[in-house]
Amino acid sequence: MEKKETKTIATNKKAYHEYFVEEHLEAGIELCGTEVKSLRRNGANLKDAWCTVDDGEMFVKGMHISPYEQGNIFNREPMRPRRLLLHKREIMRLFGLTKQQGYTLIPLSLYFKGSRVKVQVGLCRGKKLYDKRDDAARRDMKREAERALKEHNAK
Repeated sequence: MEKKETKTIATNKKAYHEYFVEEHLEAGIELCGTEVKSLRRNGANLKDAWCTVDDGEMFVKGMHISPYEQGNIFNREPMRPRRLLLHKREIMRLFGLTKQQGYTLIPLSLYFKGSRVKVQVGLCRGKKLYDKRDDAARRDMKREAERALKEHNAK
């Protein structure tokens, strides 16, 4: 069995800044044909997207998929809720965890796996302002250390 290649369409960088990602899982997404064609041209934005559970089904809301230029009457609403394809027990487990204080479901990336579109969903806990400052300070210290090491090795 050969490995399916993955091609990233969009990532949600804001999610890693705003949340601690506790757990990752892969889900399929229900799309129409013109949406898939638009995704092949990299027409997606996950910046303000989130996931909810309604009637035992998980939906991603706030995800923008640009309309396909040649789609005419077959184009769908760019911001419509799209159903995620997960097993019922996974949805119920995640729904139970989101009812705990501070947990939410955020789509982290959208990618092609073979010919299918997949969404990486993260179970996330919100960061406080001081957590964001800690991350920025750690990133700056790491950058400075790499720069100093590079200068030292160049001499």
